[in-house]
Amino acid sequence: MEQAQIKMQDLDCICYTKGPGMGAPLQSVAVVARTLSLLYKKPLVGVNHCVGHIEMGRQITGASNPIVLYVSGGNTQVIAYSQQRYRIFGETLDIAVGNCLDRFARVIGLSNDPSPGYNIELMARNGGKGGHRPLRLVSLPYATKGMDVNLSGILTAAETLTQDPRFRANPTEEELCDNSLDIFTPADLCYSLQETVFAMLVEITERAMAHVGSKEVLIVGGVGCECEVSRYPPIDDGII
Repeated sequence: MEQAQIKMQDLDCICYTKGPGMGAPLQSVAVVARTLSLLYKKPLVGVNHCVGHIEMGRQITGASNPIVLYVSGGNTQVIAYSQQRYRIFGETLDIAVGNCLDRFARVIGLSNDPSPGYNIELMARNGGKGGHRPLRLVSLPYATKGMDVNLSGILTAAETLTQDPRFRANPTEEELCDNSLDIFTPADLCYSLQETVFAMLVEITERAMAHVGSKEVLIVGGVGCECEVSRYPPIDDGII
């Protein structure tokens, strides 16, 4: 509020996340919001967490009628607006993409700073550089079912590969420079997991675009911050 140079009296209302989400944080925020509402005599407005992500994205980008790819630690959905409400065209059938990436990051010992998914992206982007061999794309399950995706299977497969005899958690310089060796590294698995998961998300997003005739894509949620998901060329007029 100091940066915006406004005071509490300038606000029209007090908004807070009503859900969905984890119970304890939601309850804490609701108590603070109600306290501020009563203290400053401002209307209290509960906001849907998912819709908040989407509407902030629309406000910032100016998108009129986009297909929304909502990807975060707890949500993976393809959404479009129809008949006065948001409709889910496709979603994960098990775990969310952010949860998938975070869990794999813990398996291979990546840091939580600033976030596990971001560190997977950095390793996938930079792990094969430095004069060594190119990153290897390891085969992982590709599970799209119509407009939906399965992510638990690809996570299990990636975790299992860390126990494979060909896996090198800490490869030597000689191993990295020898292209004849049949090995793969944590960087290879990060690259393979990210490429496969994001390709699945792009596929179901494209199907939704074709269904509604939209040429705009709005990517929201924490995983949407990872620029690799916006790199895929099949999406035209993408709005991130």
